[in-house]
Amino acid sequence: MSSRERILGRVRRALADVRQDDTPPVPEGPGRDPQYEQAVPRDYLREHGERSVAETVDLLAENLADYRAIVHRCTAADLAATIAGMLAARGAKTVLVPPGLEPEWLSATDAERIPDRAESTPHELDRIDSVVTACAVAVAETGTIVLDGSADQGRRRITLVPDHHICVVRVPEQVVSSVPQALERLDPARPLTWISGPSATSDIELDRVEGVHGPRTLEVVLVG
Repeated sequence: MSSRERILGRVRRALADVRQDDTPPVPEGPGRDPQYEQAVPRDYLREHGERSVAETVDLLAENLADYRAIVHRCTAADLAATIAGMLAARGAKTVLVPPGLEPEWLSATDAERIPDRAESTPHELDRIDSVVTACAVAVAETGTIVLDGSADQGRRRITLVPDHHICVVRVPEQVVSSVPQALERLDPARPLTWISGPSATSDIELDRVEGVHGPRTLEVVLVG
């Protein structure tokens, strides 16, 4: 028996108790089909343990740091100064700005603002020092930030080419405990980017290299 036959056999056994008429039609847009939701039981844990809002945010910060992201906390009133300090510490002279980013966030920095343009080439993006974005949601249990291409986050490529990404997370409204809770907030039709720490890879010798397929440095600001 080939590997392919073994895998297909496991799939058939797993679906043996699912009735044929439970196969859902392909949905035409975002949202959940009731027939599909009832076809397979989803009795898995929605989150692991019971945590307060503050404990959930602390877990997010801990897991972000575990992935080697740099975590900052500040109030909304201090956000502009915090971002300006991060850009200055980085020596950033240019910062890429999504079209819907709140202007106040960059009001304290002297860095040149570069707008997100469809015609920008990868070489042009690579010359930019930093990018500042918001996010769609942040997952505490996995230390993951999700971008969905909204106006305050910009195109996916602007968070993959520049070497330094500053991402602002609004606390607590954008923080959830688990991936299932995050999925309920996201539109599957949008271009979702799931970020767990800065870009990194390692070879068979476990030599870690950062910045191969994304920013070498990820800084996350928890605002609340």
